[in-house]
Amino acid sequence: MTNTSRNLQAAARVRLSAARERGFGLVELMIAMLIGLVIIAALVTLFVNTSGSNRELARANSMIESGRFAIKVLEDDLGHAGYWGGYIPMFDDQTASVTVAPTDDPAAIPDPCQDPTTWTLEDRENLIGIPVQAYDDAAVAELDTCVTDGVIADYQDDTDLLLVRHADTCAVGDAGYCEPNVAGRAYLQVSRCDSDPPPPARYVLDTDAAGFTATRMNCATLAELRRYVSNIYYIRDYAVTAGDGIPTLVRSEFDFVGGTLAQQPAVPLVEGVEDFRIEFGVDDESRSGDAVDYDAPIDWEDPEDKNTPTNRGDGVPDGDFVRCTTATPCTVSDLVNATSAKIYVLARSREASPNYTDTKTYTLGTAGAVGPFNDNFKRHVFTTTVRLTNIAGRRILP
Repeated sequence: MTNTSRNLQAAARVRLSAARERGFGLVELMIAMLIGLVIIAALVTLFVNTSGSNRELARANSMIESGRFAIKVLEDDLGHAGYWGGYIPMFDDQTASVTVAPTDDPAAIPDPCQDPTTWTLEDRENLIGIPVQAYDDAAVAELDTCVTDGVIADYQDDTDLLLVRHADTCAVGDAGYCEPNVAGRAYLQVSRCDSDPPPPARYVLDTDAAGFTATRMNCATLAELRRYVSNIYYIRDYAVTAGDGIPTLVRSEFDFVGGTLAQQPAVPLVEGVEDFRIEFGVDDESRSGDAVDYDAPIDWEDPEDKNTPTNRGDGVPDGDFVRCTTATPCTVSDLVNATSAKIYVLARSREASPNYTDTKTYTLGTAGAVGPFNDNFKRHVFTTTVRLTNIAGRRILP
């Protein structure tokens, strides 16, 4: 091989090596950067959209959870309304053999925040005989004490208030279920001794341990105690801190705190509940179609078989459900004869949704529609009908 050939081959190898080591040019680099930016932009867009969808899903789930939980809490408590540990008021007892007019029918709608140290026998009869109350405004006479005492505070206008009363479903001291006896609390004790006088002497509603002398069927052993429960539900315009803007369902409980037995200031129960309405189904007709009259002795259609009382309810609501309003307040008769309830809850997301405007209206029973709100919060109406078992059940005869 000549020197010329060797030189040509060496030059070729040098050019090949230089070509291999040259790398990207400016144009190739710019194209690669552009492709990378497009991919990154696509990934960022996907991440943002996914995160937004997840946040909206979380808001929706939270709203649904709040609505369902609020309905469940109210439904459960209403289901216990009028439970008095086996005691049945004389005016509502269709199994009693007495033929005289009842002496314990409620005379007036009670003040739910009345000082219990001032309770008279008539006050106790009113509390026992009217286990539910409802209002569309806190500025009514029966709630004056509650407002003055701070039990009802920061009430959200144009929403309803509900009061539910009953005895605890477990007896004091039941292992694993109920708390032991707490001095100062109000308890209900029901007599099952046949030799005891007829109602209202069949029960004791008090705080004084010395007064709990009612006995069981053997007329010797003291009957169990059940805590007296009185709950007030309403909507206020904040959850924890005034001004936080989260509408919340709150509850005031009747309890002995700080040396005082009273309805306690309300505590937050379910956040994101913006509106609440309640209606009652009233059982004001007997099975025979006659009007209910609890002031009179039971009038049996057939005194021999005593299957159909003509002036007592049959447990079934008659006519349309009624709402207790300032314009048309519920009467004593309405509340005594309430055997079912319809609940309407308007739940609202706790956080605003960007690029969303709520232009819908929401129907809450006979109260009508609310909205449009024209804000960025999503809403949903939840509703259910509850049978007041302890009231309706004792009116049903074979």
